[in-house]
Amino acid sequence: MSDNGGWLKRLWQRISALPTLVLLIIGIFTGIILWGGFNTALEMTNTLEFCLSCHEMRNNPYAEYKDTIHFKNPSGVQVTCADCHVPRPWVYKVIRKIKASRELWYKATGKIDTPEKFNAHRWELANRVWDSMKASDSRECRNCHSFGSMDLSEQDRSARKKHSRAVDQGETCIDCHTGIAHELPDEPEDTSE
Repeated sequence: MSDNGGWLKRLWQRISALPTLVLLIIGIFTGIILWGGFNTALEMTNTLEFCLSCHEMRNNPYAEYKDTIHFKNPSGVQVTCADCHVPRPWVYKVIRKIKASRELWYKATGKIDTPEKFNAHRWELANRVWDSMKASDSRECRNCHSFGSMDLSEQDRSARKKHSRAVDQGETCIDCHTGIAHELPDEPEDTSE
């Protein structure tokens, strides 16, 4: 029984398929390494230490935040910058990180490098955050707080009334809680007159 070289053809097919398989394995391995590195770097930028590595953040927003209930409270639960300013869902997190490149520009250009400069832009910066929170239905607040988990009977009368109204009217956390972790900015004077 002569195979007339069929075995050679089959051997060649197996050998020629090997580079494709090797390239596929190398590609998958490289993708895993790159994805892991990217995700690790992404998570490293969510640490309090990373945020405080910029003196603009350490000397301005962080100094204010240390005087709030989100920093120190009876339960010992501490909220960090990323808890409020970086979404947990991956896609939204990446979008936020891309938008954060503007903050790097501010650092590079010295736009907010002193308390005076920071305060001069505080209204703009705060409104950008509030608009984002409003658009996401205060998504980051709701990582810890939700109307459904609130025991309104344990709240004082004013809070109970306001939270009940917020639920009924479809309001979101930031509608009432601006300035909860940072000083409220002074509204700029209207110079259009």
